[in-house]
Order: sequence, then structure tokens, then C-alpha cells
Amino acid sequence: MSPKKPGRATIADVAKEAGVSKATVSRFLNHRDRLLSDDIAARVETAVAKLAYTPSPMAQALSHGRSRLIGLIVADITNPYSVAVLRGAEKACQEAGYLVMLFNLGNDIDREREAIDALAGYQVDGFILNTLGRGAGLVDAEALHGKPAVLVDRRHAGMHTDFVSLDNPAAMKAACGHLVEGGYRELLYITEPLKGVSSRRERTEAFGACIAAHQPRVAGEVFESTEEDNDALDAALRALRKRARSGRRAAVLSGNAVVTLRVASAMARLGWHFGVELGFVGFDDPEWAPLIGPGLSAVAQPTDAIGRTAATCLIERLRGLEGPPRQLLLPGELVVRGSSTAA
Repeated sequence: MSPKKPGRATIADVAKEAGVSKATVSRFLNHRDRLLSDDIAARVETAVAKLAYTPSPMAQALSHGRSRLIGLIVADITNPYSVAVLRGAEKACQEAGYLVMLFNLGNDIDREREAIDALAGYQVDGFILNTLGRGAGLVDAEALHGKPAVLVDRRHAGMHTDFVSLDNPAAMKAACGHLVEGGYRELLYITEPLKGVSSRRERTEAFGACIAAHQPRVAGEVFESTEEDNDALDAALRALRKRARSGRRAAVLSGNAVVTLRVASAMARLGWHFGVELGFVGFDDPEWAPLIGPGLSAVAQPTDAIGRTAATCLIERLRGLEGPPRQLLLPGELVVRGSSTAA
């Protein structure tokens, strides 16, 4: 018998130690020792124990046609929404015996196909996609290498897969209705650019429906905010205040936590206060929302449940579930704080 080699033992080391072929060791490890004689099985078992050999999980999975890996692609890992969804998905995957491989697009609109191809190179079993949803690199069914996928938050034209998201129309109806009930009559919805992003369009359309339902006593406008144009945002807020000078209370709804931070910065530049000059409700409820001014009212997304549900949908497909694509819309929770309470 040869001495044990330093470092992690390989299947070749076990074969050499037992005096058999690697194929014989593989049969033993895959519980096909009935194909081996008792003497050979015993020799392999002794070699495995002596060398403290443990088979690679990846190699074992691939030998059965599965890697037990799930690829998760997110638009921006610095976005609290993406991080929270990732956590939920990872927990569900772990409980089901899968590991998650993450690819962060960094808001680069041309990297979606690159991300799919990179993760496919690691033999992932399927994809969870929380991507930008626009750009020349937009993925489609043909780009998925035959793997199942679940879309989170943003729909993709031409990709008919399971879809998991916040119920945007219901959430906007609750947020907008709360402001109207509080006496706010001039509303401004501030969103990131709408082009190509389904969740932003859905919230904007729901805002328009809310305004239409309460006309003529309530008026509303939409402003598309970009990171680079603070002056335009400040001007939109001043115009909102000007429209409210006839005694009509004014309020802002923000499309996500990124926009909420921009609005908070603008309020500071203007020397205004939430709940005084302007009411406010934002989509997403980050940890810092209660700490700004009197506390920012928010629509809290069920991010953990969204991540878990997306992972569960994908795992069900991997286990053989067939049928048409499913759409799962989860309810948000309106968290009321001082920024939107009635005067």
C-alpha cells in the first residue's frame, strides 16, 4: 500500500490505493457496488477510509445530470431591494439543497446575455432573473441554453416564464388612496425612467388610474427622475408647491428607495420638511425610512417572500412541474409614518 498523498485525495488516488480502475471506484461511490465482487468492494471501501476521500459535490451532481446550482442575476447589488430578494431566494434554495451563484449587472444594460452565458458555463440548473429588462443585451428564451427561468419584478417581452412580483396596481392604489384620504389634492409621482421597465410602467399606470378615479378634486402629474439632474427634480417640487398654494395640500409618491433618497436630498436643498411643505409616501421601506424627518411612510415590499417564491417556482420546474407560466403577485404593506399623516 502506498502512503497517503498530501492534500485532498482524488478518485485516482483511491483507485491506485485499492489497485482498481477509476471506473470501479465510481461504481462503488454511486452505490452500484452490486456490480463489484465483495473483495473489490471491500478494497475500495478501505482505500476511501484510509485516504479520507470525499467526492466533489459538483462532480457527483454532474454525474447525475444536475449541478444543484441556481444562477441569480440582479440589476444592481447596491439596491436594497435586490439584496433582500437575494436573501430570500438563497434561503429557499439552501433548504432545498441548492446553492446560488450571483451575477451583478451593475446597471449595465448590455450585460444580460453575458451573465446568462457565464452562469450557463458553470452548468447551473436554472435562472432567477431580476434584471434591467431593457437594452441590446436583453435575454430571451433562446438565450437560456434550454434552462428554466423565473422572472422577478420585471417582465421580458418574448420570455414566457413564471413571474413573481409585488402587486403593483394594488400597492399604488393603497398608497395613493391613503394620501387622498389624508386631504392631499395635488400629487406628484416621481419615478426612475420608464422606458423598458415593466414594474415602473405598472406603477405609473396605476397612479394615473388613481388620479382618474378621484377627479376633479385630485390632480396628479408624473416626473421621471435621473441621477444626474438635481435641478430638474428641484424644479418639479417647486412647481408642485406652487400648484398647492390655493389651499390644496401637496404630496409626493416615489417609485422606489433610490428615488426616495433623491427626494430627501432635494427637500434638504430646498429647506423643506416632510409632512409640512409636502406629504410623502415611497415604494420600498428601507431601514433608514423611520429616521428621516417625522418618519417616511412607505409601501414595504415582501422581498423575502418574493425571493423565496421565485426560488420555489424554479425548483418546482426543475423537479418536473409542467404547465403554463404562472404569475404570482404578492401584496405589499402600507407603513404609515409622520410624512403622510393628516394635518
